[in-house]
Amino acid sequence: MDRRSFLAALALLLSGCAPKHSGLTVGSKNFTEQLVLGELLAQYLGRFCAFPIDRRFYLAGTYICHQALLAGRIDTYVEYTGTALVAILKEKPGADHAAVFNTVKELYSRRFGLEVLPSLGFDNTFAMVMRGSDARRLRLKTLSDAAAISPQLRLGVGYEFIERPDGYKGLSAKYGFKFKEAPRVMDLGLLYRALQNHQVDMVAGSNTDGLIAALDLVVLEDDRHYFPPYDAVPIVRREMLERHPEVAAALQKLSGRIRAEEMRRMNYAVDGEKKDAAEVVKDFLTHSAQLS
Repeated sequence: MDRRSFLAALALLLSGCAPKHSGLTVGSKNFTEQLVLGELLAQYLGRFCAFPIDRRFYLAGTYICHQALLAGRIDTYVEYTGTALVAILKEKPGADHAAVFNTVKELYSRRFGLEVLPSLGFDNTFAMVMRGSDARRLRLKTLSDAAAISPQLRLGVGYEFIERPDGYKGLSAKYGFKFKEAPRVMDLGLLYRALQNHQVDMVAGSNTDGLIAALDLVVLEDDRHYFPPYDAVPIVRREMLERHPEVAAALQKLSGRIRAEEMRRMNYAVDGEKKDAAEVVKDFLTHSAQLS
């Protein structure tokens, strides 16, 4: 999305007043895991709340979701602590999960009037991914290994990764990457296709992407610990929680209930098996002993 399209989408999203219905609106960003998590919140909250649950998914990236919360266009969505810390709060990255969570929780409450609830149970850190055949042939296991041959490599990234303080520029400085050409910027849903088709040699994916194992891809170890933790946390408008405390009680029950491998399986069911996200979530909630 170029700058003009971004501003147009933002204006359209934020135009008018907050939703007039008396229910709750769940939002999501525009990639598979966010769709699954948005559907998960909507279905799970529907079990405990006697009012309508609306869905407003595919809201581009982090900034638009955050602004939608502040404008009352959505009431909750799932964010990642490292993203909130660096991209929204403009704070320096940290390595400690608890410290990052506590900083995000305190500053979101004080600056924005938003409540950050405990992690759903998994860390979706950035993952620098290569084709497994290439990683084995070149004997690459870490990002330091890859940096040594980076002039041979082409990189593919999502739009946000180029601009984020915890993204491309910092990663390149940390490891000394000098890629064969400027990074190819594309929609997140196209990254692995570009890798499969040999249009790029490395992509900035996510730790819980379901296609990594399915496509014989390899995640290179972040051996210099560049990326902060990205624990998945629900963020909710304080006004909603004050009106409906049952929302907080329900979301608290989700704390720690989703493991990384379960998130990968749900992501793969949508991306790899082309199943409907709503059905994938329904099946997960039905068969999860902890959530049933």
